[in-house]
Amino acid sequence: MTTALGALVASALLSVAVPASSHAATAGSSPVVTTGARALAENRNPKTIKPAAYNQARSILANAGSQTAAKSHPVHGKADVPVGYGTSLLAAARDEFRQTDRNLPPKDKKSDMSTPHYNAIHDAAKVMGIDRW
Repeated sequence: MTTALGALVASALLSVAVPASSHAATAGSSPVVTTGARALAENRNPKTIKPAAYNQARSILANAGSQTAAKSHPVHGKADVPVGYGTSLLAAARDEFRQTDRNLPPKDKKSDMSTPHYNAIHDAAKVMGIDRW
């Protein structure tokens, strides 16, 4: 989980590093470029998620066939859990689904996995309020 969190932080820092020229706009016009900091603010994951949301997302992924999600333990007895729990669950299921679906024809895949697996990942992420994993 530490590695995944480190990668998430590194990714966030890279998206903030925007060349100064992207902030420049011609006189009298509004800027059309979304800067890295603004894009990051618009696509920010929550710091914590509710256990019920995590457990619902876990169920969505397990029902879609994720063995990782099925083997994970439901969260209980806590008010909130770190968002890293959710991002790790999503990343593990994504990798598992891509491995499972590797032999499907490209026309039957979205983001290197079957459409039902893709939809399950995104449904689970939406339940937890996560848009980057």
